[in-house]
This record gives sequence, structure tokens and C-alpha cells, in this order.
Amino acid sequence: MPFFRKKIYACAGFNTVSLGTGRKEFHPKKPRPGIEHYIKEAGLGAINQIESPEAIDEGVIGNFIAARFCKQGNLGGFFPMVHPTFQYKPCIRVEGACDSGGLALVTSIKTILADLADVVLCIGVEVQNSVKAIYGADYLAAAGWFAGERKKGHAYFFPDQFSQRAGACFEKFGQERVRAGMTQWYVNAIENARKNPKAQEYHNKNQDLYSTGMTPPNPKVFCEHINVFDCSKVSDGGSALIFASEEGLKKIGVEKKDAVEVIAYAQVQDNLTTPPPDLTKLTTCSIAAQRAYERAGIKPADLSVLEVHDCFTIAGLLAIEAAGFAEYGEGADFVKDGNTKADGVIPTNPTGGLIGYGHPTGATGVRQAVDVVHQLSGKAGDCQVTIDPNRPYGMLSSMGGNDKTVVAMIFRKV
Repeated sequence: MPFFRKKIYACAGFNTVSLGTGRKEFHPKKPRPGIEHYIKEAGLGAINQIESPEAIDEGVIGNFIAARFCKQGNLGGFFPMVHPTFQYKPCIRVEGACDSGGLALVTSIKTILADLADVVLCIGVEVQNSVKAIYGADYLAAAGWFAGERKKGHAYFFPDQFSQRAGACFEKFGQERVRAGMTQWYVNAIENARKNPKAQEYHNKNQDLYSTGMTPPNPKVFCEHINVFDCSKVSDGGSALIFASEEGLKKIGVEKKDAVEVIAYAQVQDNLTTPPPDLTKLTTCSIAAQRAYERAGIKPADLSVLEVHDCFTIAGLLAIEAAGFAEYGEGADFVKDGNTKADGVIPTNPTGGLIGYGHPTGATGVRQAVDVVHQLSGKAGDCQVTIDPNRPYGMLSSMGGNDKTVVAMIFRKV
């Protein structure tokens, strides 16, 4: 029995350039586009792929923390900028830290399932290069329990949270073994990003990525167990994706062959005021993936492509285990052996992921969905991986906080 009471489709995905350090056009002291620019660019990128944008019923905008980075709230008010027919239509902004985009996907789908809309334009957006990194790290600490954790936490709060996870994995599974897996994750991310013209690491010319990845961390300038290149990027960007019912596809003039079906999702919430039950596992991500598989009626081996939330290289390894592709403690070896490369057992983050493409936090979940839809519909350009007709599924896992707010969503090639 299908998980959804009616069919839901996704189409017309669009990602902006992920702007920040590494892009040739980025200069920290020169004026850059504001958050309203990215909402409009992403929205136009999506609606320009359909015949009838006036048929879009509602908008959903995922964003984490524009009120601090941009001093801007009420983001739904930018929705009518995208198209004149959006004036006076509903639009809401949703927030779940770095999973804000994932929650935007879920909200869009729920609206259609509730028969309140046939077509929803889902946009994710974030602008973070408005302040120095050390201040931005403090803003992003709001993804954790600020009142209970921030005061005693590291200056680079979230990098340290995942540095502690890396340290716990070093102790339990062996530092050399886990470090090699983290390094291979970094190498894969940059090599994939070099094929994606919109990726923040597209211009990366480093000839020896592996040596860079194996550089010992310096706790005096950053964190104890990870380097800066183990972290996702500080990014400005936006992504957009259109969700529609069968009737909605007809209204906007999109044929099913140009869309991808959404089969199931799971949204799982952990308690923000309690520490992770085990630093060597992404427990919430694992629960979300298992529920999504059960609701879709498939297993990990049925996927041809996977998008995971690699906010840090160690998170990438743990996410592979959480998605069911490696046993507990085996993620590092699975990655090191090439199984997550574009031609591997499960092509993972083939456009670069958060480390290669970038991490405009509120946009990331939507960006992941756009990339899965592009892969399943054969529109991923130089990043395209093989979609096995016997494995016509793709899954994303989007995470907010330290494994606190998670959305896993499964799509199927039509």
C-alpha cells in the first residue's frame, strides 16, 4: 500500500551558484547579492521550466537564520517578487536549523496531500557571508541548545561538536583507519564539485587532495580532531523545486516523463536538550532512513543514488552507516574502498555535497532534493551517474543540528 494517499511529483529543480570562499567571483569586501536576490533567482530558475507559473498555488521558504545573518525576517514577503501572479497567494517560511530545507520539502508535500494545493513552489535560501566566520559560528550555534550548551562550548561550536564525534570514532575504531575514510570523503567531494559549475569548490585546483586531507589538525587554531577542509562551506545560495499532484502537473504543463515521483519520507525529531546517545552513530538519521525505507517498501540496495548531509567529513562516514550501506564502524572502510564514488556501489553526493558544493544552510535540503531529481531524470550534466532500471530510486537525508532534526525522502524515476 503506498505511503501517500495520492501521487506526488517533483520537477523543475534549480540551484544557484553556491557563493563563498573558493569561487573566483567571490570577494569578501565587495558587495554581494542579498537574500531576496537568491529567493528570486532560485524561484525564477524553477518556474522558467514550466508553462504556467500562474498555476502555482502556494510557496514555502526554508531558511535557518536570516534574522541574524541578514537582519531580515518575514521571508514569505519575498515570494511575490518571483512572479506577479504570486501576489496575495499563501507563502510560509519554515525553520529547522540546517534541515530547514528538508522541512520545506515536507511542508510542501503535506500541503498537497491535504488537498489545499495542487502545485507548491518550494524554495530554500541562506546568506551567511555577511559576517566574519567566528561570528557566524556563534550564530549557527543556535542549531544546538543555546542556553544549555553555548556558554561552555568551543568558539567554533559546531565544528567542535563533530570534532568530538571524530575523536570518539578514532578511539573506538582506530584513528588511522577513520582518518583515511574522512580523507577519501574530502577527495570525493572536491572531485565531484569540479564537475559542477555551480559548486563552491568548482575552481579548486589542488593537485594532491589526499595529502591535504591527511594533514594533522592544529587544535591551537581550530579543532582537536578535524581541519577546516573537513568542514562544509560558509555559503550564500538558494534552491527551488516544484511539487505537484497529477492534476497539478497538468496545470503547469509538465509531462510525467519530466518529473520524478516522491514515494515516501520520514521526519524525525530528537530532543535538543539531551546529548547524542552515541557520538559514533547518527542515531536520528538512522531512524529516519529506516522509516523511509519501510514506508517506500524498498531497501538500501534499491537505490541508484544517495544524497547525505556531510556537514563534516566524519558526518559523511556516519551518514553512510545510517543509510544502511555499511555496518556500524565500517563506514570509513566503505568510503576508502571507493564504494561511494560516482561509479561505486552507491554514488553519493555526486555534485559535491555540502563540502564540495557548499552549505547555504536553509537551502541545503532543497538542493539535495533538486540534485536527486536531476539524477533520476537524467538531467545532472557532467555529474550524472548511472541510474539502474532495476534500482530506479534515490534518497536524500537532510540533518539539522547535531543529528537532531532529520528528513529522509525517497524519489522514484517515473
